[in-house]
Amino acid sequence: MKILVPIKRVVDYNVKVRPKADESGVDLNNVKMAINPFCEIAVEEAVRLKEAGSATEIIAVTVGAENTQEQLRTALALGADRAILVETDLEVEPLGISKVLKAIVEKESPNLIIMGKQAIDGDNNQTGQMLAALMNYPQATFASELKIEGEKAVVTREVDGGLQTISINLPAVVTSDLRLNEPRYASLPNIMKAKQKPLEVIKSDDLGVDLNPRISTLKVSPPPEREAGIIVESVDQLVEKLKNEAKVIS
Repeated sequence: MKILVPIKRVVDYNVKVRPKADESGVDLNNVKMAINPFCEIAVEEAVRLKEAGSATEIIAVTVGAENTQEQLRTALALGADRAILVETDLEVEPLGISKVLKAIVEKESPNLIIMGKQAIDGDNNQTGQMLAALMNYPQATFASELKIEGEKAVVTREVDGGLQTISINLPAVVTSDLRLNEPRYASLPNIMKAKQKPLEVIKSDDLGVDLNPRISTLKVSPPPEREAGIIVESVDQLVEKLKNEAKVIS
């Protein structure tokens, strides 16, 4: 079984992001970049399936500029067998990424696509669902457990009411939630081996996919600072301040 794992390059989750001086976007100069945490969980799950004998090959794929090869090499160090970079300098939106992934899926014919449920920068939670719709594949989102049983995937999903377990036919799209697993660290030997693993670069124009954005960013600015709270001495004082200062009650 072949598994395709789309990943995304994002600002490391430990870094506090800041807007550019002209508020045209996020300042990425000298900022540590990493694999999106949900994508890292997807890579780990694919590796575990391969270690369990359910998969034979893992392909990591991403869409972005040349520097995203760094995150693909990380995925290779974590256990992916080969990687594909669809190179573009455009800021690609979820629909564009989904169309690119559709082209890659048609080229590679994977049995399973595992991907993060969302990225921590855009926070859209759209790409997996769009890809499944474009491919007319079954989908299981927000997965906290995944088992392969023959030609089916049994997925436990995190839903508002608790947990839901479903069985879907392969090929299918599964998006990972936080509790699916705990990703491993890449060992030094595996980091060195990753440098020798194949990484294919495909120009986005060669796929014939329109990646031009449909949404334009007008301004990126930090949220307003919240005023410090105060401690009141009694309920009467609280009511008085809510009524006369905050004017939220009458």
